[in-house]
Amino acid sequence: MKVSNIPLVVIVGPTASGKTSLAIDLAEKFGGEIICADSRSIYKGADIGTAKATSSDRSRVPHWGLDLVEPSDYFSVVDFKKYAEQKIDEIRSRGHVPFLVGGTGLYIDAVIFDYQFGKEVDVDERTTLNKMTIDELHDYCKKNNIPLPENKQNKRYVIRAIEKKDTKVSKKSEPIRNTIIVGITTDKVLLRNQIDKRVEQMLETGVVEEAKILGKKYGWNSEALKSNAYRIIGSHLLGDIKYDDIKIKNSTLDWRLAKRQLTWLKRNPYIKWLSFDEARKFILSKLAKIV
Repeated sequence: MKVSNIPLVVIVGPTASGKTSLAIDLAEKFGGEIICADSRSIYKGADIGTAKATSSDRSRVPHWGLDLVEPSDYFSVVDFKKYAEQKIDEIRSRGHVPFLVGGTGLYIDAVIFDYQFGKEVDVDERTTLNKMTIDELHDYCKKNNIPLPENKQNKRYVIRAIEKKDTKVSKKSEPIRNTIIVGITTDKVLLRNQIDKRVEQMLETGVVEEAKILGKKYGWNSEALKSNAYRIIGSHLLGDIKYDDIKIKNSTLDWRLAKRQLTWLKRNPYIKWLSFDEARKFILSKLAKIV
């Protein structure tokens, strides 16, 4: 099969919707490889708390986009787009099907709408900004007339706002050619239950100990530890909340995350929203005609 005929399969959905298990099943059947579009799975060592693909999953299907940087490092959408496009080309060159899978809408959009960023990231500037405190970053924004992001206490978001000050982003009005884009739609009650079960599994498989190790090594203000599970566990370890409250608070925050992810993804009219089983049948039928 010609490399140009191999489609890019994009599977999106909110956290805990089952998109990863669907992608693994389909990739295994069609000789595919998965590129994870998740802004937390990029961090080394942050495995349980980010619901990263297990070693068993990775033994079934090659996974990319995991463990790219240290938890203290900064990684932007520009970095992800460049990485993902390189992997898509490599996967196709092997005669395999690339699967772009995740819930980070900005990562997905940057690839499928071919975002073009006005300038390369200034490494020296980024290093300087990372050394500044959140208050110093706020002052910098005020002095330079840079609007603070909605989540202004998140250092990564503030730095992103500063780096974007002179950057003009352009994108295609339609997805790049030869792309199959599917979204997993899930009943709200079922999705909430799936989120609860995943939080329980995290606690059973050692997420608290993982958080302790990461917090001690990188500090609780590191980028990787901004995700819901680690922030809540950090509060528990500081004595602010009881252990029994971790599950409830984590489930609540993950549910809010799922709703934000859906809000972002629903803006894309090119996503074909289907139930888990419908999505599986749809992608199977598409790939069976090509691969």
